[in-house]
Amino acid sequence: MAERRPEWFLNTVTGEPELGKQSPADRRMGPYQSYEEALNAWKIAKKRNKAWEEEDRRWRQEWEGEPESL
Repeated sequence: MAERRPEWFLNTVTGEPELGKQSPADRRMGPYQSYEEALNAWKIAKKRNKAWEEEDRRWRQEWEGEPESL
């Protein structure tokens, strides 16, 4: 059986990384593979959101003919 890796979460209230699910779900982001990733959770989320917004924009342009000016 494969060894389970520890999961890190960011407590969105305190801004501190936590090992495991210590805080309620509505107060944490994750899981992340390391303390450092959890510490950068907001940056990671912002980068992912930007990529998803770009993909949505491209999809709308292709399927609905939406102008590129959005």
